[in-house]
Amino acid sequence: MKRCIKWLLITVGFYVVSTPFYAIATEQSIAIFIRDDVYDDYVHFLAGRSPQEITDFSGRYVRRDVVDMIIAQQALYLGGFNKKFTYQIGKINFRNTKLLEQGELLLSFDSYWYEDAKSLTDKVYISDAVIRKGEYFAGVFTSPNNNKVFKLQHLSDFNQLTSVSTPRWRTDWQTLSQLPLKDLVAEDEWLSQVRMVSMQWIDFMLMPLMPQTNNRYVLEDIVLQAVPNVLVLLDDSRHFVIAKQHPEGERAFKALQAGLKVLRAQGAIAKAYRQAGFIPDLSEQLIINLPLTRKPVQRSFPK
Repeated sequence: MKRCIKWLLITVGFYVVSTPFYAIATEQSIAIFIRDDVYDDYVHFLAGRSPQEITDFSGRYVRRDVVDMIIAQQALYLGGFNKKFTYQIGKINFRNTKLLEQGELLLSFDSYWYEDAKSLTDKVYISDAVIRKGEYFAGVFTSPNNNKVFKLQHLSDFNQLTSVSTPRWRTDWQTLSQLPLKDLVAEDEWLSQVRMVSMQWIDFMLMPLMPQTNNRYVLEDIVLQAVPNVLVLLDDSRHFVIAKQHPEGERAFKALQAGLKVLRAQGAIAKAYRQAGFIPDLSEQLIINLPLTRKPVQRSFPK
């Protein structure tokens, strides 16, 4: 009897580790990995509504990741892709990319920088841009107690500051590498980056703007605050990526593209990111790295 149970457990274990991730989902649903803090804000923001019902992207729990999730699902729905999504929640960072490359994850609801996505073109489809080149501005986030960062006004002020990111985020890393920093530390795990800044081991990190919380980020005992009226231009576009090897990959990609075109023509995409504060009003903002990008100041953006 014990031997039968042992072999049953071994068989079940082998099935779990050898079965593709997409096969674990039901026929009517697609499993998606998502970071736990993003999922919590997504659920709070929806407040019982479906993604298709959302037309106003202002509110306490809105963030770039949440807007991405909703825009992707609205586009898929408009394009005729009607399967439901179930969420596998955890502290996930780069695992998504591996699963996408292997075709075990259909798509990432967290948009990718184009510089990151194009390195995966043999494995993924790349959607039209949801945030276009020149539209994305990040805040300089630091500990509320790190006074020297809040004095930031000129490029030369970075000489006394340290920052953290990962080379895997090519656009972020390239942008920070152009700044005259005292030191730039490589750390792949996002949560570790946040903790390093919170504990003032590192002076600051770049994060999406959060105007609904006065650009204040709180996660458990971690509190970060953006330097007021100081922005950093991340001069790249953001896109959704869809696994070519996933059984639903081609169909989902065609539906996503069709839906994004409808939303773009309606002005809904720019409206969503503008309402959420990620395409900010630049009239009273200092774009501190603008001389490094050699771009003219763009004070307004098309729909």
